[in-house]
Amino acid sequence: MDRQKALTLIKEHVKNENSIKHMLAVEAVMRALARRFGENEDLWGIAGLVHDIDMEIVDYREKPEKHGKKGAEILREHGAPEEVVDAALAHNDKTGKKREALLEKAIFCTDPLTGLIVASVLVLPEKKLDNLTSDSVVKRFKEKAFARGADREIISACKEIGLELEEFVAIGLRAMQEISEELDL
Repeated sequence: MDRQKALTLIKEHVKNENSIKHMLAVEAVMRALARRFGENEDLWGIAGLVHDIDMEIVDYREKPEKHGKKGAEILREHGAPEEVVDAALAHNDKTGKKREALLEKAIFCTDPLTGLIVASVLVLPEKKLDNLTSDSVVKRFKEKAFARGADREIISACKEIGLELEEFVAIGLRAMQEISEELDL
């Protein structure tokens, strides 16, 4: 599965533009992490891009254990590599998929990090990623009432991939800044 096929597939299954932007953000961060760890950037990027492919099919608030499982089925049907399928399952700890591979651990903590970064930029007057610093994101991370949906415990799982929070945030923010036009931020 190449990036173009992955993009076509998500646009078939996800209509909400903000959801697609979220998946683009996760893709960008996953590519940056792949570079950091010397892993396959295309594979990691595609995993980030398609991880939420079932978000409009499965009501993950009512049946959180199904989110990721339906996505895995769709991805298998379309010939996605098994590592990508496993990443879709592993990004949601409610599926029961144990995170074993570095890719699986990375996508798990990256998913909510992108939400924290977006929330952090939206409180800036200019609402531009270029004006956001990683120190500011780390400060927001420590504010428990800020962006409650960005699970701090899951973001902190960056330690499982050998990164301290500050480095993880810096990598994520830089990656999202590189695609700021696509994200309209």
